[in-house]
Amino acid sequence: MKRILITGKNSYVGNSLAEWLAQYPEDYEVHKISVRDDEWKEHDFSPYDSIVHVAGIAHVSRDPKMEELYYRVNRDLTYEIAKKAKEEKVKQFIFMSSIIVYGRKSTTTGMITADTKPIPDNFYGRSKLEAEKKIKLLQDDDFHIAILRPPMIYGKNSKGNYPKLAKLARITPIFPDFPNKRSMLHIDNLSEFLKLMIENEEEGLFFPQNKEYVQTSEMVKLISEAHGKKIYLTKLFNFILNPLRTRQGIINKVFGDLVYDMEMSRYKNDYCVNGLIGTIKKTELGK
Repeated sequence: MKRILITGKNSYVGNSLAEWLAQYPEDYEVHKISVRDDEWKEHDFSPYDSIVHVAGIAHVSRDPKMEELYYRVNRDLTYEIAKKAKEEKVKQFIFMSSIIVYGRKSTTTGMITADTKPIPDNFYGRSKLEAEKKIKLLQDDDFHIAILRPPMIYGKNSKGNYPKLAKLARITPIFPDFPNKRSMLHIDNLSEFLKLMIENEEEGLFFPQNKEYVQTSEMVKLISEAHGKKIYLTKLFNFILNPLRTRQGIINKVFGDLVYDMEMSRYKNDYCVNGLIGTIKKTELGK
């Protein structure tokens, strides 16, 4: 049996992983701790095989007053926890980074490949990338570090852009039929991937994503259909959206291109337990 410690007691990813591993009670024992204060420093890490660090500030802010907090939580706290894990002989440290480390200047095509260099353009992205660099210095033959850079994570009760889009899909009768592509990752697929990372005692940099890219209009249609509604997709607004989608802002988030090359996401075990249609139904209807 492997003993797992998840940092981020109330995190969406952490709670989802704990529920996923609960399906295998004979294989995994899972504990969760909060790292909001300094009490975690008194917690004994030595009994654990893996620590999954998902705690952190996950939203994007450009408020200069927030900059110090981002670095303190996303970078410095991550390093402190990883350092303690190594000192107390934990075998593996898994860090949840993000596709956000690739800023707008990282790619002009919207396609991220193995050669694409991260150029973060906000506090969130820079703090995550600097955390990656710091914890890599701790890695050795006895302390494995696995870093994940997932794209947008979605699922039932998820936060971020997906629920906003889903809300719109449920009420609007019309939506632009624009040919964009986005990498996404359903929470079940991520949880299975994390299970495999633990099981295989992995180390290195990983880019999990669903097996298929998502076109925003197709996803909106699937959401609408899951609720028994019909939605009309139109190309009427495409001439307006096309020049705007490369700019920063909501238009880019909804209709811009941002994908990982599928080759980057291949793994020796299949971790995509659900396809796009199944994940939308499960997210919207809970089944």
